[in-house]
Amino acid sequence: MRTEYKPAIDALLACIAACDHCATACLQEEEVKKMARCIHLDLDCADYCRLSASFLSKGSEHARLVLRQCIEICEACAIECERHAHDHCQACAAACRHCIEVCQELIPKTDPVDEIMAAVHTPHLS
Repeated sequence: MRTEYKPAIDALLACIAACDHCATACLQEEEVKKMARCIHLDLDCADYCRLSASFLSKGSEHARLVLRQCIEICEACAIECERHAHDHCQACAAACRHCIEVCQELIPKTDPVDEIMAAVHTPHLS
């Protein structure tokens, strides 16, 4: 593992734990149906964090691609969890926000992926 990835991997692992706990705790709430979106996002977020931690751990050249999607899912999870007053939801939202912050540091402001995606989606003039 590259040492510069350790803070991100630690944040990803903490987010996994918070999301797994939140999903399990949401299932114990009285009005569990109202927590369905939260549970789904918790599970998606934890899965993407696991994938991202794996890509970083092995130094994959595609880690940035996975991290970008992970950040997007963490954001959605944080927003949903912030809607609920439960302690487990608030803790999950905080873990997601921290994960976003740390992982964004690994993606340069001028990311070659942005340039590639812009070229793919920009109509070429003849």
